[in-house]
Amino acid sequence: MNANEVIATLATRVLGEEVNPNDHVNCGQSSNDIIPTTIHVSAALALHEQLLPALAHLVQVTEHKAEQVHAFVKTGRTHLMDAMPVRMSQVLNGWSQQIRANVEHLQGLQPSLQSLAQGGTAVGTGINAHPEFSARFSRQLSTLTGVQFAPGKNLFALIGSQDTAVAVSGQLKATAVSLMKIANDLRWMNSGPLAGLGEIELEALQPGSSIMPGKVNPVIPEATAMVAAQVIGNDATITVAGQSGNFELNVMLPIIAQNLLSSIELLANSSRLLADKAIASFKVNESKLKEALSRNPILVTALNPIIGYQKAAEIAKTAYKQGRPVIDVALEHTDLQRSELEVLLNPEKLTAGGI
Repeated sequence: MNANEVIATLATRVLGEEVNPNDHVNCGQSSNDIIPTTIHVSAALALHEQLLPALAHLVQVTEHKAEQVHAFVKTGRTHLMDAMPVRMSQVLNGWSQQIRANVEHLQGLQPSLQSLAQGGTAVGTGINAHPEFSARFSRQLSTLTGVQFAPGKNLFALIGSQDTAVAVSGQLKATAVSLMKIANDLRWMNSGPLAGLGEIELEALQPGSSIMPGKVNPVIPEATAMVAAQVIGNDATITVAGQSGNFELNVMLPIIAQNLLSSIELLANSSRLLADKAIASFKVNESKLKEALSRNPILVTALNPIIGYQKAAEIAKTAYKQGRPVIDVALEHTDLQRSELEVLLNPEKLTAGGI
């Protein structure tokens, strides 16, 4: 009603004759169909103009960085414990595929967002609306925005529930989860510089401590992690709001709109920052990678098909306990020659998989 009154007042001034907020501005409409429509339209446009381009940029930057770091091999980790080696490019391309999958899922939800409740008026029956109003509205809106909107197949569902908003929010949460994983990987690889992994060096963007001189914190991954936490919280709110519809209307539309649009904006901004200020600019500490690989007893996994699991496990334990390179221990405990072991235990070769 407040919007109708403001529009009516402005229109009266422009036209020089009275425009009524109910009889004129609200003609053929109800807040019960216009607000669900507004949520769908604003979210569809925000995805189209903000988030999807930002995620595409993140994919592009990540895959370009993967090409740059392809030559580097690092220790893989499962359960935060040393595992078989992987290429840095494999790590980054894994991130990229996570984001690509999220983009694909978000795009799959666009048709539902572009399906509008407009024309259903008060309860979905379309009372007091012209029979062609919904179709004409959608055509005009499509022309104005460049996004193809259409009348919903069932206006009762679009007014009485907010299932599409809940679904979109759920996928935004999934995107946040992916960003959190990438941010955590970056933080762990950057940890140190002396007592951590120190595999990469993130761009130094600001002094990290008011008390510890020279300390530099991974502020962009940390900010990304906080964004992810907020989006996950927004989704919980939208879920509760979505399940709170009764009969022909869900009255929690304002909080759904607020949280949905906030999540889209937060993810769009953090995706670009993560791409430009963390992934694009980090440097690889090759000496740290090689040092860790040379002491990684898990490389002996490659010998399983030749000497068996049990003997390989004994070699790994001995190498770890004595702090010796696994190749030296394997040379003592097998009949394999050093030249054979150098081929079998070559970290680069091991990143290709197979037997």
